[in-house]
Amino acid sequence: MTDPGPGVALDTVLGKAVALLRAFRVEDTVLPLAELVRRTGLPKGTAHRVAGDLVEHRLLDKTPHGYRLSGGLFELGMRAATERTLLELAMPFLQDLYERTHETVHLGVQEGSEVVYVAKIGGHRQARSPSRTGGRMPMHCTAIGKVLLAHAVHEVRDDVLGGELERRTPHTVVAPGLLRRQLSRVLETGIAHEREESTVGLLCIAAPVLDPDGRTALAAISVTGPVGRFRPDAHETALRAAATALASTLARRRGGALRTG
Repeated sequence: MTDPGPGVALDTVLGKAVALLRAFRVEDTVLPLAELVRRTGLPKGTAHRVAGDLVEHRLLDKTPHGYRLSGGLFELGMRAATERTLLELAMPFLQDLYERTHETVHLGVQEGSEVVYVAKIGGHRQARSPSRTGGRMPMHCTAIGKVLLAHAVHEVRDDVLGGELERRTPHTVVAPGLLRRQLSRVLETGIAHEREESTVGLLCIAAPVLDPDGRTALAAISVTGPVGRFRPDAHETALRAAATALASTLARRRGGALRTG
């Protein structure tokens, strides 16, 4: 059984539905009913009944091999005001960064102790990576995550550093002291690096999209490429420019909203 997430009560209908939806991981496409039962701990009959209700409401699709997340979830996600506004404002800068680097570009935000990928842009030669739009990754092993963690409130940072740091590859940093020093370096330089820590064969750099106070990271942008071809230092200037420009645009948007509110 996997953890259905904080605050999920399996003794309510809503809790059971949320547990089924959260059973899907980033790498999952279709899950058979038996796997949903195993991950959630729900009785088979209950899981089957609730999954049927989710299919009826277009939150899951039924396939010959099991269930998959439905487009109805995407529609709901796109109505989330903060993320939608962020994505709309960020997309021109992300596209420009892609044109400058021709490498995979991500936009991510913090949710709890994880990174949620709001956008991903890649071309024909994009690096194979486990990330996807709407997917999640641990903060400690991704460049975007390190940027967000470095700028997070002390409680979040202490919670991540004091918890179990999952070793996703042989290169994942799982020593809290070493990770803390990396986060300090991020605050000094404004750039975070990932060196095959989430996926073997991938390198990544990220920069924060800062609030006007200069301390809070509203989001982070990254550029990712494969070992052997990708040169992180060559893309730092373009990455910083994109993150700074998006931060300025968000600040102007917020200022305009305050003046008209």
